[in-house]
Parts: sequence; C-alpha cells; structure tokens
Amino acid sequence: MYRPRVARGTLITIEGLDGAGKSTLADALVGELAARGVRAELLREPGGVEVSERIRALVKDPALDVLARTEALLYAAARAQLVEERLQPLLQGGAVVLLDRFVDSSLAYQGAGRGLGVEAVRAINLFATGQLQPDRTLLLRISPALGHARQRQRELEPDRLEREGERFFAAIADAYEELWRADPQRIRVIDAGQPPELVLHDALAALDDLALPVAPAD
Repeated sequence: MYRPRVARGTLITIEGLDGAGKSTLADALVGELAARGVRAELLREPGGVEVSERIRALVKDPALDVLARTEALLYAAARAQLVEERLQPLLQGGAVVLLDRFVDSSLAYQGAGRGLGVEAVRAINLFATGQLQPDRTLLLRISPALGHARQRQRELEPDRLEREGERFFAAIADAYEELWRADPQRIRVIDAGQPPELVLHDALAALDDLALPVAPAD
C-alpha cells in the first residue's frame, strides 16, 4: 500500500486571485520571519525547479491555445516535479517553506474556473504531490474587479490566464470561498484590500499557532 512520505518541516502556502498581492506578501513574510529568527525558503508555482519553470512558460504563453484538461495536467506535472525535487527534501530537513500557490490554485482555477470539477482536479493533484498537504494556507481575499485594477497598474503584458473574462475569475473567487469553508483550520482568510502592512500583520497573526523553528545564530 502506498504511503506518502511524512513532511517534518512546515509548509505555508499563499493563495488568491491574480492581483491579490501574493508575491508582495510572500517577500514581506520572508523578511519578517527572518527578523524573528525563522528562516523560510520561498518558492513559487508553477516553477521552483528547471522543469517546472519551463512548464510555467508554456502554460502562461498567450500565443498558445491550451485545452482545459491539458492545462490542469501541466500544472499537476510542474507540481509533481517541484514536490519531488525541492519541496520534500526541504520539508524532510525540517525547513519552513513559503509557497506562492499550490494545489488550491488548481482546484479553483482549473476545477472551477475551467469547469473541470474540483474533485477531478483534486484527484490528479493528490497523485502528483504524493498527498502532501500544507500546514497553513493564507487566502488573500480580493474582488476580481480590484484584482484586475491592480494588474493594470503593474503595466505588464497579461499572461494567458490573466486575459480571461469576469465570469472565469468570479467562479475562481467562489471556489476559494468554498475551499475555505470546507477547511477553516488550515485556510485562513485575509482581506487583501488592506494596505500591505496590514495584510502582513494579519498573515503573521494567522501563523501564530504554528510552532516555527528558530534558526540558530551564525
């Protein structure tokens, strides 16, 4: 019987719509945790290792017409490579890992947004990750309209998913709410419409009950 490997470290994931400020929060958390003596490794999805970064370029390319099932499988493949090559070794070594997106993103984006079904997408990701679960997930709640407004302010060319319409992102936002209601102990909701310093404050409060290891002084 297959048994997933036990993660000895702590996995913290950050989720939310595009424009919610996930990367901004992740960078701020790394700095604040370091100031408190906690060393956190920051990774992103899809990406984090070479194979996954190449898949990232593929799935985000606006010039490509990627079918919904293909998209879901590509994200799962990138995730499988990251878990095997980087995540599990870090966690087995007792590390604190901050991960910008994980399985919840696929459940919301491909399961709900693409209409593939949350449970169908969950099944392929359980296989891809060896059933690895985050210890805590910070869900940045933001309206699709505000998320789009923030993206426009970045003045970057939107990728393939960012070009989708309002109904797509509304379905994703609803799916995230459902995921939170189903697992409120793991998923903690944070108001992403606040100033960044308040988002950081709330994120740190949402991690208070985790026993994060303090690194020894050099």
